[in-house]
Amino acid sequence: MTRSTTRRWTRGAALALSAGAAAIVLVPVSASAAPTTIEEARQSVTQAAQELEAIGEQVNEAATAAQQQQSVATEAATAAATAQAQLGQLQPALAAIAQAGYIGTTHGQLAAFLTSGSVDDLVQQLTTLDELADHADDVVAAAAAARTTAEQAQQAATDAAVAAETAAAELAARQEQLEDDLAGYQADLARLSAADQARVQLAVAGPAVVASAAPAPTAAAGSAVQTALAQLGDAYRHAATGPDAFDCSGLTMYAYAAAGITLPHSSAAQSRVGVPVARADLQPGDLVFFYNPISHVGIYIGNGQMVHASVPGRPVAVTSVDKGGYVGARRVTG
Repeated sequence: MTRSTTRRWTRGAALALSAGAAAIVLVPVSASAAPTTIEEARQSVTQAAQELEAIGEQVNEAATAAQQQQSVATEAATAAATAQAQLGQLQPALAAIAQAGYIGTTHGQLAAFLTSGSVDDLVQQLTTLDELADHADDVVAAAAAARTTAEQAQQAATDAAVAAETAAAELAARQEQLEDDLAGYQADLARLSAADQARVQLAVAGPAVVASAAPAPTAAAGSAVQTALAQLGDAYRHAATGPDAFDCSGLTMYAYAAAGITLPHSSAAQSRVGVPVARADLQPGDLVFFYNPISHVGIYIGNGQMVHASVPGRPVAVTSVDKGGYVGARRVTG
């Protein structure tokens, strides 16, 4: 399991992080250098907040992948069971063929000749035997095809089950990493003064502003914007999709669900939906993305503003879209 390289401080470290402190004494738990000034401490925790959000979005993607793999495994198991049932339905016919000894028509034709009462009877019996032989061949061919299909379906089901287990294990590992890093981040943030904590959140989320939404170009975009704005003040929580707490992609997913549009629970995955939009062409309802690789998303509301869920401890808010880290936008409505 990959661990974040974010600097981590021990909880027992002696800290002096008041507004007037010039330096702090920190005991690092890894080989990376610990911050020695308030500014370095703020930068370290700010970086941790951004990395934490990236890990949270990776967990969302892993959860989606695990769900998809489980669905594939379930479908494959169903297909395998169906194939086995079809093969089973042919078993009585195969048994009858074997019991009757239909290896060819020679023996049957001899019996028909010996028991026929006339030429017409002989012709009729031989015709019937040929039909039976053809039927037997068809049954055997169908059984062979069904067996091949059943074997392939069973192998596909086995492979899908293994993939689903792997995806579930990956999800569990990422969730464990997220919980570990979240606990570390919260501990590091708590060591900062209230003013420095506010500075960290400001650096990650951007300054909150009074919402000034512009008219949306479509009903769906307008619905998404208004739904997102209705969540202002709701808590930020990793993997949350509402209705009272959200992470960044959870908020955009929730808002667009109200407009009848389904989005994946991942900022990176959402960045592949719809069509790209230039910064100068942004319209209310457009999804705006941040950082490289993409790990944050918000909804543009017009007038240079967006609504987004940004960081633990900071509720859903409206900020400038130019808060820092902007990398692009997508339009998911017509």
